[in-house]
Amino acid sequence: MITFLEHTWQLFNNYQNLYLRGVMNTLWLSLLGTIFGLILGFGLASLRQIRIQKQDKSLVKILKQLVRSLTYFYIEFVRGTPMVAQSVFLYYGLRSVIGWTPMTAGLIIVSFNTAAYMSEIIRSGIQSISKGQQEAALALGMTNSQSFLSIILPQAIRNAFPSIGNEFVVNIKDTSMLNVIMVTELFFQGMSVAGSTYNYAGSMFIIVILYFIMTFTISNLLRLVEKRLRQNSQEVNV
Repeated sequence: MITFLEHTWQLFNNYQNLYLRGVMNTLWLSLLGTIFGLILGFGLASLRQIRIQKQDKSLVKILKQLVRSLTYFYIEFVRGTPMVAQSVFLYYGLRSVIGWTPMTAGLIIVSFNTAAYMSEIIRSGIQSISKGQQEAALALGMTNSQSFLSIILPQAIRNAFPSIGNEFVVNIKDTSMLNVIMVTELFFQGMSVAGSTYNYAGSMFIIVILYFIMTFTISNLLRLVEKRLRQNSQEVNV
């Protein structure tokens, strides 16, 4: 065991630039993918919330129903198919048309994949807010948009923050699937080292440890932020 650890440490020292570059690419892809996915998720959640009114004209009703149906299909399709399959299809299928780099394609894939999950997280957060709060805001003269942005949305984000943070952690691990389109994230770099040194066990051990350090650190930081948000909420309520 000691010999294995010594050899693994030596392997890391020899190729630390590749491993650390993989860590940085993994973190950037995960962070930006989560942010863009959150923004897109807001849009999808808003489209899912579209209400068909009785006074709407027939064409408007049809368009609203079409938008809701397409949004629902997109969310269910993305959540119901493997990210690795989505990556291969989008990158190799559209590369000749778009001509994007692996990193650009990887970021787009993570963002659009995350958006499907974020939309449901945000929608659940919005639905967790009592309708009475919006009704009270409307009674005070606020518009629907004002009440949503000022009252409903901040509470919805606070309620959904644990799930949003968890999606970020999930993305850190899921970026490993992007190695199939040659994105130089951590898993790809580790496999490259393993292929050149034939030390698969040592390289995989390093990868596992680095993934654990990232997810453990970020999970605890998110818990601290969540705790702070909860304390601020309690102070406001008092």
